Amino acid sequence: MNFGFTEEQELLSAQARRLVQGSGSLAEVRRVSRTALGYEPALWRQLAQLGFVGLLVPERHGGAGLGWVDVAVLLEATGRGLLPSPLLSNLLASAALAELGTAQQQAEWLPRIARGELIATVALLERDQSIGPDGVNVRVTGSDDERVLDGEKAFVHDAGSAALFVVAARDERGVGLYLVERDQPGVEAPSHALIDATKRMGTLRLSGVRIARAAVLAEPPRGEAALARLLDAGAVAVAAEAVGAAQAVHELTVEYAKTRRQFGVAIGKFQGVKHPLAEMHVEIETAKSLMYYAAWALDAAPAELPRAASMAKAYVSDAFARIGIDAIQLHGAIGYTEEYAAQLYLKRSKWVRPQFGDADHHYERLARLGGL
Repeated sequence: MNFGFTEEQELLSAQARRLVQGSGSLAEVRRVSRTALGYEPALWRQLAQLGFVGLLVPERHGGAGLGWVDVAVLLEATGRGLLPSPLLSNLLASAALAELGTAQQQAEWLPRIARGELIATVALLERDQSIGPDGVNVRVTGSDDERVLDGEKAFVHDAGSAALFVVAARDERGVGLYLVERDQPGVEAPSHALIDATKRMGTLRLSGVRIARAAVLAEPPRGEAALARLLDAGAVAVAAEAVGAAQAVHELTVEYAKTRRQFGVAIGKFQGVKHPLAEMHVEIETAKSLMYYAAWALDAAPAELPRAASMAKAYVSDAFARIGIDAIQLHGAIGYTEEYAAQLYLKRSKWVRPQFGDADHHYERLARLGGL
């Protein structure tokens, strides 16, 4: 069995890294993250032209028609540069449409998503922080073309920029997935500030929002399985970005240890510095292996996905948090300053931890899956 990347995946990684490096320094990341939009429209168009936005969109709808390992390769590369963009959100929403949508739904939405004309996201979680069908309290009333949505979805990625939301909601039969447009009456999607300014998140408020039959993506009980898969896909996607960011801050810290001198020698010669750097490297490689296995399971082994996704997200959440803290400490006082780059990665690690379930949630899930 070949555990390496294909030639196409190597090219995808190299192209994505060149794009991230060419889009500017971390100073540019800071500038874009302070804008109201939170991403650079010109760069977003370039991402679409290169096929990155439509990576999971079938070729017949203008996308690349690739798989989740390819997505992991892309997100690892964009995570290295803390790229501010709604890419992760778009990929999850396009995956939901590609896997669940009718021919009409796909023809209506996927080409526009692939071209970068429309930003889409998923709205799956709520404030009680129960992850899964039990945490869905947004209500669907009525039937057929008379359905109405009421409630509030929290922790919605790129809520302020999205024009289309894939919403998990509940009726008397169970949980389903529904397509909601931003300009529908009764829809509000304000954004709020985060510790990681390179990311955007908000709340989706639904008040008497009418849902036509054509906007039903997955009826209950099919919607529960679809929700579980989307949550696992989100966990894997976040883990992929985190692995890239962890590698970048590790490289930043290694370079600092080579150049910062104390007592006449580079601090990287001290055991108290090089041993933590070696441990960080081991954690990154372990996290990478778990993440790519989970990405492979999304396409090739659905039965293994719940366990693989939880292993990856639990390990990455804890490991990246430790790496972020250690990187700050190894930089000394300069690591705590706003002007220096290390703190940006620490903030990203804080953002990563709760997304689609924190480490505690996923370790508890692994115990349940193991029969404990």
